[in-house]
Amino acid sequence: MSTTITLHGIARGLDDADGLARALDELLARGPALFALGEPTHGIAAFPLLRNEILAHLVERGFRSIVLEMDVFAARIVDDYVSGGAGDLDTVLAAGFSHGFGNVPGNRELVAWLRAYNAVHEPADRVRFYGMEAPVEYAGAPSPRHAMTEVTAYLPAPLRPESGSDLDALLGEESEWSNAAAMYDAAASLGNSARARALRVIADDLASALRRAAPFLRPADPIGYDHALAQARTALGLLRYHAAMATPGPDRMANLLGVRAEMMADNLFAVLAHERSRGPSLVFAHNVHLLRTQSTMPIADDAVNWCAAGAFAALELGDRYLFVATDASPSSDPETLQRLLAEATGRRALFPAPALCAALPASAGTSTPMLPGHIPLRPRDLPGADAVLFLADTDGKRHPYW
Repeated sequence: MSTTITLHGIARGLDDADGLARALDELLARGPALFALGEPTHGIAAFPLLRNEILAHLVERGFRSIVLEMDVFAARIVDDYVSGGAGDLDTVLAAGFSHGFGNVPGNRELVAWLRAYNAVHEPADRVRFYGMEAPVEYAGAPSPRHAMTEVTAYLPAPLRPESGSDLDALLGEESEWSNAAAMYDAAASLGNSARARALRVIADDLASALRRAAPFLRPADPIGYDHALAQARTALGLLRYHAAMATPGPDRMANLLGVRAEMMADNLFAVLAHERSRGPSLVFAHNVHLLRTQSTMPIADDAVNWCAAGAFAALELGDRYLFVATDASPSSDPETLQRLLAEATGRRALFPAPALCAALPASAGTSTPMLPGHIPLRPRDLPGADAVLFLADTDGKRHPYW
């Protein structure tokens, strides 16, 4: 029996809404707290549009929040808007989506759908919008100034640690922190300077003071307290990130990605804690951030390996973490995972990962990327997913969003 015939036998066809609903219900039978849906690159319309279809189905099944790979604080602008706040859609897309993701096809439709849905539902049943990303960019990271200042301002004066009295002097100029050269040259970073080390002590003191004051601060102002707690996490994470940036060595990029993943995971866990009483959450991000096993990313001439946010979520949640990876390849190479999936797919199909692993020939390879930034799934990635959703009905073209 050929591999293609075998894959046809395990494929769940998703060519219509009924097929998608049946396949999703099979996955939901295990009762996930977090449904992770990946995409193999950003900017191809088919993946966020598919996410929107899946979200509508999940909301019918009790999901009450969605988390995107975008700045955790910028996402609050979107959440306020979809919850009925003032503003216009264009402004929200520009200010509420980091990394230019407001221009990605599908995100406008998502925000409009959420606002319309929430407008006719009581607050307890509304769908909340969150970000999971740390406030970092590929080529650098900001200082912890904003985060530390926010926490300091939130704490009542008697609770502010004495260590923070020289905060402005230690922070210095923002340009020292955001220097793009530091991403490629550890010596250009001040992350291991005496000033940075002193700031890590202050950030820890601020976080500790905030936690110790939780019994009376949080009941009085739960929204404000949770915001301050997120800022405290961010300050510590940014300082760890800058320290990793300043540390040379062969594992430097892996350490940077690992710190970023830790920050993402902490933000995810904060969402789950906040939403526990209302229902499960959908998270949508790049596949490499959601694998339950080690992730790999090509950087320059090297392949960098690290444990991403999905690995932390799987460790914490076990079977209550569900990850569906996606991929597409309009012109995939012969004898590759992508070609085999394409030959067994109509418009789109879902393949349970264990059955897919068992059916693939040992010789199966990985197709070349269909465009820069596309990281095709490899056969070795499959144990890190619960299922693979393959799209055959996309041209693979990226819509500009920066």
